[in-house]
Amino acid sequence: MAGGLRMLHVVGARPNFMKAAPVHAALAGKAGVSQILVHTGQHYDAAMSEIFFRELDLPEPDLNLGVGSASHAAQTAEVMIRFEQVALEQMPDRVLVYGDVNSTLAAALVCAKLHVPVAHVEAGVRSFDRTMPEEINRLLTDQASDLLLTPTVEGNENLAREGIPSHRIRFVGNVMMDTLLRLFPKALERWDGGLSDKWGREDYALVTLHRPSNVDDPDRLVRLMGTLDELSRDLPMIFPIHPRTRKRLQDLSIEPRSGRFHLIDPLGYLDFLALQRHAACVITDSGGIQAETTFLGVPCITARANTEWPVTVATGTNTLAGEDTHALEQAVREVLDGHGKRGTLPPLWEGHAGERIADALTWLTAL
Repeated sequence: MAGGLRMLHVVGARPNFMKAAPVHAALAGKAGVSQILVHTGQHYDAAMSEIFFRELDLPEPDLNLGVGSASHAAQTAEVMIRFEQVALEQMPDRVLVYGDVNSTLAAALVCAKLHVPVAHVEAGVRSFDRTMPEEINRLLTDQASDLLLTPTVEGNENLAREGIPSHRIRFVGNVMMDTLLRLFPKALERWDGGLSDKWGREDYALVTLHRPSNVDDPDRLVRLMGTLDELSRDLPMIFPIHPRTRKRLQDLSIEPRSGRFHLIDPLGYLDFLALQRHAACVITDSGGIQAETTFLGVPCITARANTEWPVTVATGTNTLAGEDTHALEQAVREVLDGHGKRGTLPPLWEGHAGERIADALTWLTAL
């Protein structure tokens, strides 16, 4: 490491921020390492981006590419165009990309073309559903990356089946759990400081829906919202609503009829974590939330036919309801009857993945 190492982090959306924060902190403690934080601007409004930087103790980005919203092709292409110039100007020794968003793939492709070593945090995650844009991003990012940092044993196995040599793979654990553990006490303070007065008077379900398979299909969205509306009569629903989901509801003139189905604005990480911790169950289509609920021991009902986190079903608290709203209703009824799913933690989900990632990055000197 003579002369020091310039590490460049690329983040573009909220899940990236939660993964980057522990890695950035761990690298800050290593001598001879300087860091550059690049925000592509894929999530660009304050509710979806800026508040997360503040709460996660991430420094302000050194560079913001300001890409904004667009189609998958246009957004990926624009990140590539703008990030290529950054990579050429900054000349990093390592580039770190996170998760499975368009920014992740775009940066990895640029690095592969420029022969800049790139490490993929959360590599090997697979839903085996190529209709999901995120699955395409995962597959191609892993093929373009030099160092594959996996959160689960299954991730290693997936990469081996895809022909990735073992010397490029490191099992480091789930870095999102580092962030959860570090900020959990602050989340509990938020609960005690007012959230419990507002939402803690009775049991509730926490809802998140944003996947195209759920919110872009009008018939599917109408059925889902109708089922949740009906269930809210027995179990109040709190739904911090993603902007694109809110627009879909407005376009379809869907409004909850029950006064116990609460559509609220997006939440910061701390408030959302506090509501997760105290929920009777979580109903979601988010991969990250499936992992967080397993860590928290909260029953999770996933409104999808597949998951990129099968370990949360095999040993965790997650139940796949598929696209059958009757199965979703039955899973909620089981929670109401006191039979919500419980589970155990997967290996290396104990809060030290960021440190292992920082250590593994020195391996790239051997390339």
